[in-house]
Amino acid sequence: MASNTEEIEARRLRVLLIDECHLLWGDLTGYVWGRTDQEIAVGVVNERDKQTYYGAVDYLNGKLLLKAYNAGNSDNTIDYLHYLLDQSPNQRLLLFWDGASYHRSHLVQNFLGEINQGLPQEQWKIHCVRFAPNCPSQNPIEDIWLQAKTWVRRFCALIPTFSHLKWMFEWFMRNTTFDFLSLQMYGVFSEIKY
Repeated sequence: MASNTEEIEARRLRVLLIDECHLLWGDLTGYVWGRTDQEIAVGVVNERDKQTYYGAVDYLNGKLLLKAYNAGNSDNTIDYLHYLLDQSPNQRLLLFWDGASYHRSHLVQNFLGEINQGLPQEQWKIHCVRFAPNCPSQNPIEDIWLQAKTWVRRFCALIPTFSHLKWMFEWFMRNTTFDFLSLQMYGVFSEIKY
C-alpha cells in the first residue's frame, strides 16, 4: 500500500477490507454466567434462522458497506463486487479478503478477468489481495462483526424475533464509524506486497 499512498489519499484508489458474516438466531444468546455447582438450562430456538452479510470496511474513513445475501457463494460474491464498484464511482478498488473457496472460484476469477481485461495491473478496476490462510487476525472486519454481535446481545431481552435481530444488527452496522487499532494495521508502513 505504501507505493500507492498518493492514489489512496487522492481517493483514486479505494482500499476495502472484506469479509462475510453469518448472523444466526443463536448469536443472540451469547454467554451465560452462573454458579459452577448448578446446571443452567438455556432454551434453544430455531437456529436455522440465519442471514449472511457481505461487508467491506473503507480503510480511510472506517465506513462499512453492508449487503445482505442468502449465502456466501460465487454468485453473491460477484454481485457484491458489482455493488462495491457502484459505490465507488471513478475509483479503482484494492480489496483485501480471505481465501474463501468462493473468492477463488472460477466464476469470480473469470469476472475479475473480464473487469480488468486489457488493462495493465496498475490500472485494474479491482485488485484483490488475499490474507494469510487461517489468520482472521489479519482482517480488521472480524473485529467489526464481533462488535456488532456483542452490541445486539446487550438487548437480547428486547429482541423477540429474528427479523428484529437482523434490523438491530444492520442498524448498528450502518450507524457506526469504526476506528480501532487493527483497522490501521496496514498503514503506509505495511509489509503486505501485491
